[in-house]
Amino acid sequence: MTILITGATGTVSGALLRSLEGADDVRVLVRDASKAPSGVEVAVGDLDDPATLDQAFKGVDTLWLLTAMGPQAPHASMNAVWAAKKAGVGHVVRMSAVGAAHDAPTRNGRLHALSDVELAASGLDWTVIRPAFFMQNLFGSVNGDTLYGATGEGRMGLIDVRDIADFAAAVLRDPAPHKGETYTLTGPDSISLRDAAADLTRVYGTPIAYRPVTPDDAHRSMLAAGLSEWMAAVTTEYLMAYAQGWGDFTTSTFEDVTGRTGRSFAEFAKDHAALLRP
Repeated sequence: MTILITGATGTVSGALLRSLEGADDVRVLVRDASKAPSGVEVAVGDLDDPATLDQAFKGVDTLWLLTAMGPQAPHASMNAVWAAKKAGVGHVVRMSAVGAAHDAPTRNGRLHALSDVELAASGLDWTVIRPAFFMQNLFGSVNGDTLYGATGEGRMGLIDVRDIADFAAAVLRDPAPHKGETYTLTGPDSISLRDAAADLTRVYGTPIAYRPVTPDDAHRSMLAAGLSEWMAAVTTEYLMAYAQGWGDFTTSTFEDVTGRTGRSFAEFAKDHAALLRP
């Protein structure tokens, strides 16, 4: 069975490739072959350019469809779905966004809702995965003895990207039982960043305080760091929604499918001390 992985150079798909180690036939789609991961078949193509996709999708049984966040994401997803139909792909597993809906509080969530509906109407077998806020999003948020964040006191069902990857790998290896399912994935606990700072303190044995910053300050910082206006603005929309409690829930979906409990934030902190510890 050939599995085609899109977004192969990104955080989630990179973790997915590690979760799929040992799978019979994995192919990655990249724009630049020199940046492709090693140990897998490489196909060169660009989801923004449908003319480059026919050969890349040839012989594919199952597609992992991940599109980069941005206003053009529905265009890329549309091209992938069309290429999958032409190539006779059997099943598409699409990574959407938590809370994706036509009335979502973020533009990203509303765009993903469009692509989710399009896939469901495509005639292809499909599964949609909607993961919560990534724990890995907090890399770079600890400065000295302080964790900075713009989600206020809002609680979130934070999930480790490694668990997203393990879940997706389970679906990709045996997609039939997951046909037509939309899965919302969270971690085992809904916590605030103040709770996260307390976990960091316990794990590292070093006092770490939480300092809330305003969404406006976060927006300015993202622009200063080089993010585009669209990315900074949409990320700020998420931060404001989380601060209002929009992400305060958990689901049992990860454990129901994989048979194990997802990684806690404390486990994540221990495993990533080199990137988080002050």
